[in-house]
Parts: sequence; C-alpha cells; structure tokens
Amino acid sequence: MVDIVEALVSGGKATAGPPLGPSLGPLGINIKQVVDDINEATKEFDGMQVPIKVIVDADKNVTLEVGIPPTSALILKELGIEKGSSENEIVGDLTIEQVLRVARMKKDSILSYAPKTAAKEIIGTCVPMGVTVEGMTPGAAQQAIGSGEIEIPDEW
Repeated sequence: MVDIVEALVSGGKATAGPPLGPSLGPLGINIKQVVDDINEATKEFDGMQVPIKVIVDADKNVTLEVGIPPTSALILKELGIEKGSSENEIVGDLTIEQVLRVARMKKDSILSYAPKTAAKEIIGTCVPMGVTVEGMTPGAAQQAIGSGEIEIPDEW
C-alpha cells in the first residue's frame, strides 16, 4: 500500500506542525527527516507557497515530489512585491530577462515548448496582475515578441 500526502508549504520553511505533522505522523516515518528534505528541496522558492507530495510505500520508503509555485507567485518574486493590482493600476515592470527566467522555471509545467511561446504565456499572466513588460502592456509585449521587435532565443 502506498500513502500520498499532498500539501502546500512555505518554501524552505516547512515545519512538523500542520499541515505536514498531523498527516505524516500516522505513517510511522521520521517526520523531522522528511521536513528537512522538503526544506532543502524548496529553499529556492523562499517565501512562496510550494505544492509538495510525500509518497510513502509499504516499506516506509519516502519519495518527495516538489511542484512549481504558480506563475503569478514567480512574477511577484521577480518584482520583489507581495501582491498584484486589484484595480487598473500598474504595480511593476518586468524585463524580458525576468520573463525568460520565470519561463525556464515553469518550462516543465506550461503548455509551450519553445521559449518564444513560453514567454508569451508568462506575459499573459501579467494582464490581471497590473504588471507591464519592458514598459509595454502585456498585449503589446506579446505582439512585439511575435513581430520580432523583442528578440527571444529559439532554444532554451
């Protein structure tokens, strides 16, 4: 029998308290070791909520799967702000390098295979957040990528 515990943890700051401790306790595994492994695996996502899966097999072997935070959380981290706009105000401006950095982090979980389309997908997330790209609205930035005005490499 395999037990799977899914949770959202704060990157690099998981604890043996809820939600992990109560879920992992009955499984008879070393909770401190699992929490330490989670913190090591999620430290690059410091301050963000990270989806994780702890898989425990019948022999008490533990496998850890770490997901990627939502695109919006990665954008906010790049901008160094806590939240996007709730109105029509602009809260930040991404450079194309920041867009590509987010795209690289998300490349295994987004639908796009090429950097150009991945960048457009990431920029699409900026629309409801009140974030511009290179001083342009997200729509204008996507058009600039499509026309070649903003150059994106063909390979990752």
